[in-house]
Amino acid sequence: MEEKTLNENEEKKSLSFVEQMVKDDLAAGKNGGRLQTRFPPEPNGYLHIGHAKAIAIDFGLAKKYGGTCNLRFDDTNPVKEDTEYIESIEHDIKWMGFQWANVYYASDYFQQLWDFAVWLIKQGRAYVDEQSSEAIAQQKGTTTSPGTNSPFRDRPIEENLRLFDFMNSGKCEPGSMVLRAKIDMAHPNMLFRDPLIYRVLNIPHVKTGDKWNAYPMYDFTHGQCDYLEGVTHSWCTLEFVEHRPLYDLFVTWMKEWKGETDNIEDNRPRQTEFNKLNLSYTLMSKRNLLALVNEHLVNGWDDPRMPTICGLRRRGYSPESLRKFIDKIGYTKLDGLNDIALLESVVRDDLNSRAQRVSAVLDPVKVVITNYPEGQTEQLTAINNPENEADGTHTVEFSRELWIERDDFMEVAEKKFMRLAPGKEVRLKNAYIIKCDEEHACDKDAEGRVTTIYCTYDPETKSGMPGADRKIKGKTLHWVSCHNAMKAEVRLYDRLWKVENPRDEMAAIRDAQQCDAVTAMKQIINPNSLSVNKECYIEPFAANMQPLSYLQFQRIGYFNVDPDSTPEHPVFNKTVGLRS
Repeated sequence: MEEKTLNENEEKKSLSFVEQMVKDDLAAGKNGGRLQTRFPPEPNGYLHIGHAKAIAIDFGLAKKYGGTCNLRFDDTNPVKEDTEYIESIEHDIKWMGFQWANVYYASDYFQQLWDFAVWLIKQGRAYVDEQSSEAIAQQKGTTTSPGTNSPFRDRPIEENLRLFDFMNSGKCEPGSMVLRAKIDMAHPNMLFRDPLIYRVLNIPHVKTGDKWNAYPMYDFTHGQCDYLEGVTHSWCTLEFVEHRPLYDLFVTWMKEWKGETDNIEDNRPRQTEFNKLNLSYTLMSKRNLLALVNEHLVNGWDDPRMPTICGLRRRGYSPESLRKFIDKIGYTKLDGLNDIALLESVVRDDLNSRAQRVSAVLDPVKVVITNYPEGQTEQLTAINNPENEADGTHTVEFSRELWIERDDFMEVAEKKFMRLAPGKEVRLKNAYIIKCDEEHACDKDAEGRVTTIYCTYDPETKSGMPGADRKIKGKTLHWVSCHNAMKAEVRLYDRLWKVENPRDEMAAIRDAQQCDAVTAMKQIINPNSLSVNKECYIEPFAANMQPLSYLQFQRIGYFNVDPDSTPEHPVFNKTVGLRS
């Protein structure tokens, strides 16, 4: 009995507070033992790694505990929404390894929300306000002083009904009228001070066309959609803590409208808040990401420097690595800044088990093996992944002339330099031991830059032969054959921002200089976040790999085959460096 209790306690401690809540609710039979969640993105941009955290909990816990998770697009603002974003969101969720039960849209409920708002007007709980947004904001009061009532707060119900209908006629000027809930202008939670629930936009909607000209506000839509869908657990980030009582009030009113008065507090979504995923050297506001794209400060939403899911995919992150990272940082009630080095460490560990090992030379210099027969080539065996025997092997060509990395050679070597230098031996990966000529080690051009290195090889030291065990002081070098190596484009990425917390730094710059966001951004963007090298060489095996394949360039780092790569023009994106 004692051992069982200890095991249960250990399991309980290992679960996040959110998952423990689900287990407890199911054990208690709440919601009839039913678990239903939803992932509710606004289709006004591409998803980023912060959304991946929400995806993991919404879909992941539903899947783990036999529930369902719906995808619901909160499309309440047709000004910013687009089908491009809808399609990208669906693709990202599937790539992350999840599948929704149903696809819904907030716009599916526009008629019900409209009818509900009409009922609120008839109940004396909503009114049309004709003041400017500035005037309404001034009347809200402060956290220490109550607000003041609108002069339109007590207008007759019939007049409110007529004006509300006019708001949707297409003839009402946007900004001239809003519908407000009549709650309490002295409420300590300022969100209760007669919040706006409808505004006029006069813009066609991607789903409903020209039917609506007045659209519900997000706070008037979110909770009711959860309720109408039958959501049992509604998870969101910490900035919505103060919104929860307002959502609960609107749901209570909606249950009353629908005649569910007996158990008014039951059968409602249970909202729970958790911390956002904040990363150092990363900016994740969709508004700021859109500005980066629109100002051409990056090369689109899927630029590998972006924290978008599609950008991370293009850079070479696997969905498994993102899920592992999210599990590692967990869900808490405290906001914090996660070190991006932790994410990179998780990605590195993940790729170590899945990446194909290949040879590539980014800064090439030629090696001529003078005692290897001219015109001769041979096929050697290279292991694809020492971490996974099932990945098999591939062949690499060895020839008289090879490319190696320029920094693997020094004409005048330091004492501890263990790579190629006059008189020094090194081992070539999967091949032979070679020795640099002492008398004529290299040729140089007019500027003194090394163009060719001369070596000899020991034919008894081929990998797999007894002589391969001969001990030498030099390191093992990667190489490619000049005879069949492919020219490749390699894109080296670094962090997009120079500062650890670009969000706070941007705010400080804007406050000090009274400038816009883009002006502030340009001052903290890392000018060296991308370098493109089109003079690299890669072995043919890598050049023919499928786009988005995971690779490890020997001794260099982890890379991804770019979606635009072709066998004729191979392109690779650096994902992360090897562990030092």
